[in-house]
Amino acid sequence: ETPCNSGHGLSHSHSMITLKQQQEIQSHRVSQIQGWLGRLDFAAVVLFDPVNIRYATATRNMQVWTMHNLCRYAVVLQTGKIILFELPGSMHLWADLETITECRPAITADYMAVADRSAEMAGCWAREIKELLGEHGVSRETIAIDRADLGLVLAAQSEKIKLADGKPVMERARSIKSVGEVAALKLSLQTCEASVLDMKNRLEPGFTESEALGMMIQGCIDRGGEYPETRLLTSGPRTNPWFQETSDRIIQDGDMLAFDTDMIGPMGFYNDISRSWVVGDKKPGEMDKYLYNIAHEQLQHNISLLKPGMGFLEYSDKSYQLPEKCVPNRYADVAHGCGMGVEYPFIWYREDEQWGAYDGVFEENMVVCVECYAGELGGHLGVKLEQPVWIRESGPEILSGFPLQEEYLP
Repeated sequence: ETPCNSGHGLSHSHSMITLKQQQEIQSHRVSQIQGWLGRLDFAAVVLFDPVNIRYATATRNMQVWTMHNLCRYAVVLQTGKIILFELPGSMHLWADLETITECRPAITADYMAVADRSAEMAGCWAREIKELLGEHGVSRETIAIDRADLGLVLAAQSEKIKLADGKPVMERARSIKSVGEVAALKLSLQTCEASVLDMKNRLEPGFTESEALGMMIQGCIDRGGEYPETRLLTSGPRTNPWFQETSDRIIQDGDMLAFDTDMIGPMGFYNDISRSWVVGDKKPGEMDKYLYNIAHEQLQHNISLLKPGMGFLEYSDKSYQLPEKCVPNRYADVAHGCGMGVEYPFIWYREDEQWGAYDGVFEENMVVCVECYAGELGGHLGVKLEQPVWIRESGPEILSGFPLQEEYLP
């Protein structure tokens, strides 16, 4: 079998999967998109989100930059044909790629690139999209779009293109993994775990939080990873409340270190685990152990509940009940889908129902990350734990092999 091309969006320089495995993953992904286009009665979906483009086409090009500069896009038709619109100077990257039907130069209407000509270029974009759809027999049907600047939407409406929200197509498509996709995700995750271990072995009192985060990110990049989505690594009193970004605080002997990796790893997979441990020679204190035990119990209980057919709200209701002092500092969600990022479904705490909690059903071959945070309101310490879990008919399977601090438990 031939290793996948190192320039390909599903690969990296160490070629973790074979070309055949890559093709099987991509066939599943396109089939998923087609299926949801059919269910929602959309003739096609236009993709601007670079993560969605990568999912559909297996291509990447300056992925972070194009998140805020809408300069490349793709059209996926219900027939399975895929037309990639690439930056004109980058079309050579995908000339012979089997995952796309055709590659054309992209028209950008982004103000950064075309300034006062943005409305004009948006009109050019809309007309080309309309002509493309016509070439494939699409005229009056509804077209989904995952995101776009207002100018593009207005231009499409001027051309009488019927638009609908494409997020449901892509989120639901991405939520169900093939067995091969889960295997590739696990391989990608192992590179992150190796980087976390490197950091743990090197880290000692006197390093700053930023230096600790840098160790982990460097290890991920060295192993073919791509970029971090957050900077959530804190120590000591900065572990409570959660969602404080990494700082230049110097880590002291006996400090709790807590972090969420949130790394986009090899093959574009979201490498998402959280761990906490005490740095240095001092033994964990009573509060360290108390909070670690809460987070650990929450993790084990909530993982054990996962099964196909369980409702999202039912899962919230049956999930671990935090001690009263920890409830105000609860994490943002009980669990969330995981694949190429934080994905559908997003499971809210019942206490946060007003912010958008919704029902649905866990399905076989979803991958979800179970999130746990224990920290008392007004306290000076917090513990963060998280595990990615594959939902199977036979029971939940934890995908991360990185150990927890079992010695902190009773």
